[in-house]
Amino acid sequence: MSPRPGIVFLADCPALLAMEIIASKWSMVTLFALTDGPLRHGELVELSGGISRKVLTQTLRRLQANGLVERHAYAEAPPRVEYALTDLGRTLEEPIRMLTAWARENGEAVVTFREAAEAARAVEADRATPVKSPRADGNPSRL
Repeated sequence: MSPRPGIVFLADCPALLAMEIIASKWSMVTLFALTDGPLRHGELVELSGGISRKVLTQTLRRLQANGLVERHAYAEAPPRVEYALTDLGRTLEEPIRMLTAWARENGEAVVTFREAAEAARAVEADRATPVKSPRADGNPSRL
């Protein structure tokens, strides 16, 4: 008998491990940037659009620790370091492409939904805020 659908997301399972590794937006962006080949740290910063050097370094170290990215330091002057996907990291190329395609196709709908939900919360918050009525003597400072 096969396990019920969703059982792979229970505690101590491989699917949770995978989600933990790639759930960070910068992990996904960094992995996607490396799909076309090795890049230097500065090139990754430029391609990533908004990541700080510190956060990129932390992201690369985490991806290295999980075997998805490798660091190549060349014995040159000035020193040169490149980052590339490992064979294991390359196995994520297709899932990342699929998620990217989904985002392109559905991103506008998600933004529209978020904006509508935010507007509804604002309206609800306005309704919940008590309105103070003016005093009979007309002096609002004495409410």
